[in-house]
Amino acid sequence: MELSSDIWVYALIRRAELGGAFATVIRKGDARGGAVLVKTVNRRTGEAHLWAQATQGDGRSVWMQPVASPAESDLDAYIDRAARIDPDIWVVEIEDADGRRFFTEEVEDLS
Repeated sequence: MELSSDIWVYALIRRAELGGAFATVIRKGDARGGAVLVKTVNRRTGEAHLWAQATQGDGRSVWMQPVASPAESDLDAYIDRAARIDPDIWVVEIEDADGRRFFTEEVEDLS
């Protein structure tokens, strides 16, 4: 990320709120360089996804799903493990009726 983690996180939350979703910081990490995990929850379908930023082989930064399961308990278990390994990590949760992510960055093609 080119922005500091805290500015990026609060900009994401603002975009989500402007789009009619609810977003909050679940875990606050290092303001300057903490990695960010974003959990999206679609309350209509009960489906959840976890997103993490990764670097492709060509150097491009994309958002990808580190856990393929749509079960919120599996995502929460991954978040707990990641927080034990990296105490500087941020976790943002977005609840949206349409399951939107609100990223402006590239997302890995899931097809």
